[in-house]
Amino acid sequence: MPGARDRRSLILEQAANLFAAKGIVATTVREIADAVGILSGSLYHHFKSKDEMVSAIVTGYLDDLVAGYEKIVSADSAPREKLADLVRTSLAVIEAHPHATEIYQNSGSYLTSLEDYDRISSAAATVQQVWLRVLEEGAASGDFRDDIPPRVLYRLLRDALWLSVRWFKPTRQYPARRLAEDFVSTFLDGITPR
Repeated sequence: MPGARDRRSLILEQAANLFAAKGIVATTVREIADAVGILSGSLYHHFKSKDEMVSAIVTGYLDDLVAGYEKIVSADSAPREKLADLVRTSLAVIEAHPHATEIYQNSGSYLTSLEDYDRISSAAATVQQVWLRVLEEGAASGDFRDDIPPRVLYRLLRDALWLSVRWFKPTRQYPARRLAEDFVSTFLDGITPR
């Protein structure tokens, strides 16, 4: 019999899958309970509401992203390597949390209504600040172009990465780590032949 932590993880996994597939509003607590194999009332032993599940899913994803980013910015490496590591870390976290990524991408207006939104907003601001810092350092050092505003570059890079969750399905022949290296190469070296 699974423990409370295992059951909680299973509930979040099934809820994330349903929220990503159907949308948060369209997903019922009963559907989540059915997917887990428990009675809907039993969910309330683990979470006080559907919104608490959404918060746990999204904050878990953002916490992993921020933790990975903090290691990168604290390292003594050049902006080019930091950018490459941001890409690799982003795709690794997206691969680990594909449904949370979709929820975060697709349900922004819903997330603003959550009791825990300040935490989500703070983590999102940290993500943006990290990217902007690396892009600004790269422009200042001459590693990156300085004729495109860092905020524009950030949005271009961020959306290319985060939206990959909608179309990319890793295979043995083309795993996520290869996609990460192709992103890095394209972002840093362009698409024209060398």
